[in-house]
Amino acid sequence: MAELLYRIGRIAASRRLAVIATWIATLAIVVCAFVAFGKTPSGEISIPGTPTDIVTQQLAAAMPGTAGTSGTVVFSTRDGTPFTDAQKAAISEAVARATGVAGVAQVVDPFVTQAQSEAQAKKIADGRAQIVAAKAQLADGQKQLDAAKAQLADGQKQLDAAKAQLATQQQQLDAAKSAPGVTAATLAQLAIQQQALDAGKAQLTTQQQQLDASAATIAAQQKQIDSSLATIAAQSKQLEEGATLTQLASKIRLVSDDGSTALAAVMFSGTSLSVPQELKTAVKAAFLTPAIDGVDINFSSSIAQGIPNLFGGGELVGLVIAAIVLLLIVRTLIGAGLPILTALLGVGIGALGALSLAGVVDMVSVTPILGVMLGLAVGIDYALFIINRHRRQLRDGYTVAESIALANGTSGNAVLFAGSTVVIALLALNLTGIPFLGLMGTVGAVSVAIAVVIAVTLTPALLSLVGMRILRGTEKAHLVDQIGPAPVTTARPVPGPRAIALALVGIAVLMVIAIPSFSLRLGLPLGSADNADTTQHKAYDLIAEKFGQGSDGPLLVVADLPAGTTADQLLDDQVAIAQRLAAFDGVVAVAPIGASTDRTVTAFEVLPADGPSSIATEQLVNALRAASPLPGGFTIGVAGQTTGNIDISQKLADALPLYLLVVVGLSLVIMVVVFRSLFVPLVATGGFVLSFFAALGGVVAIYQWGWFGGLFGVATPSPVLNFLPTILFGLLFGLAMDYTLFLASGMREAYAHGAPSKTSVVLGLRAGRAVVIAAAIIMTAVFGSFVLSDSAIIRPIGFALAFGVAIDAFLVRLVILPALMTLAGDWAWWLPRWLDRLLPNADVEGASLERRHPHVSADHLGPV
Repeated sequence: MAELLYRIGRIAASRRLAVIATWIATLAIVVCAFVAFGKTPSGEISIPGTPTDIVTQQLAAAMPGTAGTSGTVVFSTRDGTPFTDAQKAAISEAVARATGVAGVAQVVDPFVTQAQSEAQAKKIADGRAQIVAAKAQLADGQKQLDAAKAQLADGQKQLDAAKAQLATQQQQLDAAKSAPGVTAATLAQLAIQQQALDAGKAQLTTQQQQLDASAATIAAQQKQIDSSLATIAAQSKQLEEGATLTQLASKIRLVSDDGSTALAAVMFSGTSLSVPQELKTAVKAAFLTPAIDGVDINFSSSIAQGIPNLFGGGELVGLVIAAIVLLLIVRTLIGAGLPILTALLGVGIGALGALSLAGVVDMVSVTPILGVMLGLAVGIDYALFIINRHRRQLRDGYTVAESIALANGTSGNAVLFAGSTVVIALLALNLTGIPFLGLMGTVGAVSVAIAVVIAVTLTPALLSLVGMRILRGTEKAHLVDQIGPAPVTTARPVPGPRAIALALVGIAVLMVIAIPSFSLRLGLPLGSADNADTTQHKAYDLIAEKFGQGSDGPLLVVADLPAGTTADQLLDDQVAIAQRLAAFDGVVAVAPIGASTDRTVTAFEVLPADGPSSIATEQLVNALRAASPLPGGFTIGVAGQTTGNIDISQKLADALPLYLLVVVGLSLVIMVVVFRSLFVPLVATGGFVLSFFAALGGVVAIYQWGWFGGLFGVATPSPVLNFLPTILFGLLFGLAMDYTLFLASGMREAYAHGAPSKTSVVLGLRAGRAVVIAAAIIMTAVFGSFVLSDSAIIRPIGFALAFGVAIDAFLVRLVILPALMTLAGDWAWWLPRWLDRLLPNADVEGASLERRHPHVSADHLGPV
């Protein structure tokens, strides 16, 4: 590979204009692609297949109106007094304007909704009073009916007695008629009596009919009363169930108790969890224009948070620091400007290329930012490595063309190897099985690959273009003609006790810094993680203060219902489920938010007592999921932004061990091949692991614990960005490999040329520390500049990388590694013979290339 890069360097130098034009054309093509196909990436992070994703998909199928994303607009009076009628009217007008924005499904007017809630409470109270009055009225009717029944019974009793008396009289009359010797006169008299008796019977029959009619009337009245009682019982049951649901939901409010703050919920159309930036801007404009006198308007993160700037003031500061460092090293404006120029070109191609694919591939907003981070850092460093080698060779008497080719074949080969390790580490992120993380790794890997290709093609072309102007005037005036640099053959090795002290102190410092990493908690940044003066932070604090911490992250619980559930049964089931949900520790309120049209699924908003990033809320989510199915056979699932963060963090935590194992194993194998040693890979990898946990400890201390929060813009401590450890491990591995390569390869070369093992450590350190220090400062400055980003996602990534690079370079590579190498002596380069025969010769520094292309004295070349 060194020979190939040597030839590429010669060709690029000889055809410099064509190479430069090719890269400019490539940038132009990418810019055109971005203009034609570019799309703003999503601000949402999701992982398919998580419990939250499954529940969300279920909800999207059963209740499409609830599956989209939503945001909250917070209205608050500046003086803390309740809203006036004029302010309420103005807010309602703003709600109406926002409702008309294309892409907005609904905006909930807080005052209308709160009035409806209060009206519902009054309706329940009035209903209860009406039911009591109706029951009292029916009780009076029942009392009157019972009296009528008693009176009817007495009448029937008297009528029955009269009937019995008439029956007795009839028997007596019949006996008299049949008595022996009855005379005609007697019979005539008895006939008269019979007529009177029949008249009495007819009168009793009439009276019986009247009593029967009265009994039928009373029975009908009793039936009516019974029916009314049944209706009232059903109404009372329904009313009490409604009262129960109202009571359970009473702490879910849209207007604060003091009347000074109100929340308007904005529901976006569709089922996507991401909202286009243009739609967010339109919604904010609808609420903010015109302004409402005496009212502040703030927006939750889902509305307020925009896509981070690819390049801002912080990145410019990093570039300025990098330029200063480069100027101190090469001491020419041209030499300092070339690495920055090539890095910016690579960043432009990589970032715009990634954004061109955002319309085809689901991409989170941080993905192109990561490409910018890496493109700037490694782009500057890789060009610096080649330029630094080229300048040294020019000072040693090499011609421009000869030096460019050799620098590209030697340092360019090291750059290719170093870049390959970073690319491999980033591509290995796809092994996690997490799509957005794998895409981030792929974009980052492509950005690094572009930086490598630019370093070994464009850098030689630009060096050829500037010629000897890469050197200072004094350097050109003192050029010497010699075969390569004068070798350093003597050096005083570090004494053993000092080496022990350096190693122990360095390791101890790293272990102390790493202590906070054992308290690591993962999550996604909420509004509270943004700067205190941002609208999303103000919205988060206002909601927590006025409505309770849980209102910043309510849970969505979805329950399955039996097939064939009727409307009446639906209410019964909703009450039963809501009561069981409310019984969980940490639940403040529960409110049903709807059911599917076929009544097979119902959903609830559950308000936790604590905030969305608290341990208590996470425990509540786990408890709810573990309790499924609830008593009664109701299977439930839990979703929402809070559970999404929990699920993503858990998925990433589960994937991290495999990724760590792959990367560490890869590190050992690569370094055994490169350094032909077992000790160096073990020490380098062990130091890298210490650097990783120390960097993580710094992140936890600042962003999770809040140490030096004011200095780093941490308004509210919160869990660490959930994918940061994985990204940090992969990137820090690749960058640590770079520094190990440039230091240990020099030690190896000195040892191979006969220097004692301890002396070779000093010689290798002398040869490589200047470029390693410069590269580390540049990377730290570039990564550190992202700490000034306006994005709560970008800031901790920038800090972690800057801090990790700094401690790895200055503690592990420049202190601990040389100290342990000194103590190991010859054992540092021991390798079993059988393994030595099996391993290929990597020749990363291109020593064999230098032997094939030795420097020729200028006296033998003639005029240049």
